[in-house]
Amino acid sequence: MGERTSYTPGAFCWADLNTTDPDAAKEFYSALFGWEVNDMPAGEDEVYSMMMVDGKSAAAIAAQPEQQRDAGVPPMWNSYIAVESADRAVERARELGATVHAPAFDMLEAGRMGVIQDPQGAYFLVWEPKRFQGAELVNGPGLVSWNELASPDVDASAEFYSELFGWKTEPFEGMQMPYITVQTKDGHGNGGIRPVMPPDAPPHWLVYFGVEDATATLKRANELGGTALVEAVDIGIGQIAVVQDPQGAVFALFAGQFEN
Repeated sequence: MGERTSYTPGAFCWADLNTTDPDAAKEFYSALFGWEVNDMPAGEDEVYSMMMVDGKSAAAIAAQPEQQRDAGVPPMWNSYIAVESADRAVERARELGATVHAPAFDMLEAGRMGVIQDPQGAYFLVWEPKRFQGAELVNGPGLVSWNELASPDVDASAEFYSELFGWKTEPFEGMQMPYITVQTKDGHGNGGIRPVMPPDAPPHWLVYFGVEDATATLKRANELGGTALVEAVDIGIGQIAVVQDPQGAVFALFAGQFEN
């Protein structure tokens, strides 16, 4: 388990869920991961629910924006990447061929953010921290422990994010499929990039949550109304599985050795 009070620019720093039924989602994830709920006001008639582990922030759950529901966007987990300036990051992403869906804007006093779709089609968010740095705990049971991009062009994605965030990328040997590992400028592990599977699936960032036992957690997710999309599989350094929650959002599980 790693405790964080700040994040290196270019590091994944936060994950939140936009869902059609926040109350049901909070019940599901609290039962699955042991999260405690801290509901916080986020504007008129809006709540942003901080999900806590040992009294520290791990992730968040919120109602899906109306425009997303109207467009038929499914509930989804969002991956946030820390930056020094959200405005500069958004503009640089545009120069590199990305589509900007929300120019940089303030989230009350917490920070400044922007919503970007990379040139291959995956969405991510940039986060310029002010009062809120990001998750206070990572890399452990019930905590965000990995972020993985499914891309139709692994090499092009690696080049885009390296140009945007200064990531260092290198092939991970011994995999049946191409897999690129990502490190931040200071050399810390920061996720991976792999081909889209199945090939007709949309490009996306997948959030992994740590667990002690992937098989047991997958069974519990099924009991709570979730759906196993990928059964627990051994990847050498641990086990992974992929789950769809009762509202339709997809996330992954990892059981193995966690970084600090």
